[in-house]
Amino acid sequence: MNLSDPLGDMLTRIRNAQMRNMSKVVTPASKLRLHVLEVLQSEGFIRGFVVVEKDGHKNIEIELKYFEGSPVINDLKRVSKPGRRVYSSVGDIPLERNGLGISILSTSKGVMSDNMARENNVGGEILCRVS
Repeated sequence: MNLSDPLGDMLTRIRNAQMRNMSKVVTPASKLRLHVLEVLQSEGFIRGFVVVEKDGHKNIEIELKYFEGSPVINDLKRVSKPGRRVYSSVGDIPLERNGLGISILSTSKGVMSDNMARENNVGGEILCRVS
């Protein structure tokens, strides 16, 4: 199956699984998806993820995180899309919910959260926003 926006597909799978209160969700593996999931795990939005291989295809099994029955991720939005890329310099990286949420950026130093990008003094493509 050919997807035009693999990262957007993964974010939609996470949103849909959380609406159904599922504990895990499976998505096809890619390097970009793995890097975004590493940021989500380090920031505490998901419990973890594991790469599993089935029938010669690698998939990522994502373990979602809930607090008192409600999902930890309240809002998950794709910012930069294949039809419209959104870039930001280090000084223009927006605060998500006054610092309670994060933006995930693809920078020249790798995929990182907005706080890490400010620490490393790099800008880049804003992939998604999480709160």
